[in-house]
Amino acid sequence: MQEVATQPPARERGPVALRHPGFRNLWLGTLVSTAGTQMAVVAITWHVYKLTGSPVALGLIGVFKAVPLILLALTGGVVADARDRRKLLLATQSVLALISGMLALATWTETVSPWLLYGAIALTAAVTAFDNPARAALVPNLVPREHLANALSLNILAWQVATIAGPGLAGFAIEGFGVGAVYAADAVSFLAVLAAVYLLAPRPREEAPTAAGLDAVREGLRFVLRTPILTSTMVLDFFATFFGQATVLLPIFAEEILRVGPQGLGYLYAAPAVGAVAAGAVLSVAGPMRRYGVVVLASVGVYGAATMAFGASSWFPLTLLALAGTGAADAVSTVARQTIRQLVTPDAMRGRMTSINMIFFRGGPALGELEAGVVAGALGAPVSVVLGGVGVLVTAGLAALSPALRRFEHED
Repeated sequence: MQEVATQPPARERGPVALRHPGFRNLWLGTLVSTAGTQMAVVAITWHVYKLTGSPVALGLIGVFKAVPLILLALTGGVVADARDRRKLLLATQSVLALISGMLALATWTETVSPWLLYGAIALTAAVTAFDNPARAALVPNLVPREHLANALSLNILAWQVATIAGPGLAGFAIEGFGVGAVYAADAVSFLAVLAAVYLLAPRPREEAPTAAGLDAVREGLRFVLRTPILTSTMVLDFFATFFGQATVLLPIFAEEILRVGPQGLGYLYAAPAVGAVAAGAVLSVAGPMRRYGVVVLASVGVYGAATMAFGASSWFPLTLLALAGTGAADAVSTVARQTIRQLVTPDAMRGRMTSINMIFFRGGPALGELEAGVVAGALGAPVSVVLGGVGVLVTAGLAALSPALRRFEHED
């Protein structure tokens, strides 16, 4: 009897992760909520600068983001692995909504001050230390393993679409209604993600955690340190975002260099997201990547070059184009790095892995904001940004020396 040749199944293309109702609801809710949060990011940065007029004061925003997050990140990962991730997200999102509501009230009653804004930033970072590990660890439970890369690229796409809409709306809202209205809009936007999480019915976890307390922290650290691809991507993440973090200086570019005011500031904040949406749209409909490590290294290099172009530009259209380039490169890098980490991490370890990674990918840009502000205060904002871009390129070159990263492929 003649054997019939069988064809391997065709790779699924398109946004296949949206076929899963739990992920789809969370994705839509996150899209709305993130748009509100991005409005608040613009508002709080503009608010600090208008109250102080100081580049260093802008840089301090990064300190108040970094310290609580670094101190609480490992605890947040342990909690995400040990507790019901759905209930944890309901709690964290509720607290974040209350913080934005408090800022709106303080602004309307004229009791706001730079230190109140810094306090809100610090509290938000502390809550985020618990929110991010729970959210990241939940996604692989909502889609099959073969759809995970697509789900992560869709998350990046939603985040970047929100980053386009949020800053643009914030610019108009600040000029027309004041920063208090932006904080209020952010508070209301959390209702969308709260509803999505409340209705969520995730699949059972693949594995249960095997340790608790300090033992769980040590177990998570051992896992990351013994997995070279995780350590190399995390270190790359930290230094690339540390040197490349320049968005905190955008109010200075809008006010003093480009002279485009708050509406132009909204466009500047949205420009990276425009590039990222274009890249994310391509990733969400394309087939899975293969050589993830090479993709990470190349995209970080492009990010550094685009950052240098942004710092050197004094022409508004060119600045927007350069910022769009940083967004596109960052989107590709983020999808590749997140997919690598989720693929090599067991379910019972995902919360702790994410919390350790959060120290790097949140701590890097937060501390980078301080570095950017200090250098801008001494040498000027354009020099600060250009030097940061050079630092990113050097970081990418050094990271290419890691065999674990350079040779990593999907089959690994």
